[in-house]
Amino acid sequence: MAGKTDQKLKHTHISSEHRLLDLHLGELFGYRDLILLYTRRSLVVTFKQTLLGPLWLVLGPFITSVVYMIIFGKVAGLAQDGVPQILFYLYSNAAWSFTQMIVTQNSDTFSQNAAIYGKVYFPRLAIPLSNILVALIQFAIQFVFACAFAVYYDSAQGFDMTFARFPVIILVLLEMAALGLGVGLIVSGLSNTYKDLRLAINFAVRLWMFLTPVVYPLTQIPGGALRWVMLINPATAPMECLRWCLWDKCTVPMWNIFYSAGFTCVLLFAGLVLFSRVERTFMDTV
Repeated sequence: MAGKTDQKLKHTHISSEHRLLDLHLGELFGYRDLILLYTRRSLVVTFKQTLLGPLWLVLGPFITSVVYMIIFGKVAGLAQDGVPQILFYLYSNAAWSFTQMIVTQNSDTFSQNAAIYGKVYFPRLAIPLSNILVALIQFAIQFVFACAFAVYYDSAQGFDMTFARFPVIILVLLEMAALGLGVGLIVSGLSNTYKDLRLAINFAVRLWMFLTPVVYPLTQIPGGALRWVMLINPATAPMECLRWCLWDKCTVPMWNIFYSAGFTCVLLFAGLVLFSRVERTFMDTV
């Protein structure tokens, strides 16, 4: 009729029937505000009603680094390839905490968010992505804190920091985030059936840290079976590449870097597929 405008109605069909590779990743952009909201909520909840608040983000890694200096540097006598110990451990703690947080926070996604998942529809990957943003914000704060020490050692003690390679750290962080997300989603999907994985993940991540050159450089493992175990660890290459970006110390061969990137892609893809498959029926078993 004249004088009336046609209204276009948008129809959205939500169904549990999906193909194996139908991940709906494009939906996440439309829910970007929700991802940011969850990110803000996680940060607020973490430091709400705390005495020191966000100061814990730098105080915790600093105390941990001092403890590592005493135990691994003084008592065990592990060398750090000529790098000041406080710098070595501050950057290492920041990088590993980034990966560790992504793994642990995403490994229990379904059970922790069952209440909201069961009431309203939104892309389930929105919460794991918000966990990555929270980990990234915390890493950025800890990284800047470590850089303050780096500026001092660079100017006062002549320790050469390769600041020009800092942009490459973005690629390293992308691989660490993909690795943590892949492992976290796989554990989250499997723990929906095997409940004891929720109890084992914290122990497994701690063990994983000691099989990764976090508290010591890879040069402290000169050869043998243990070195090969560390080289097939996909977290070894990005950790060593981070040190190459900071102070030109990287002892992993080139093939290991490509292997780590390829293995990380496989883990991420497997995690996304498993997560997509489990999200259809997890409310029946959670």
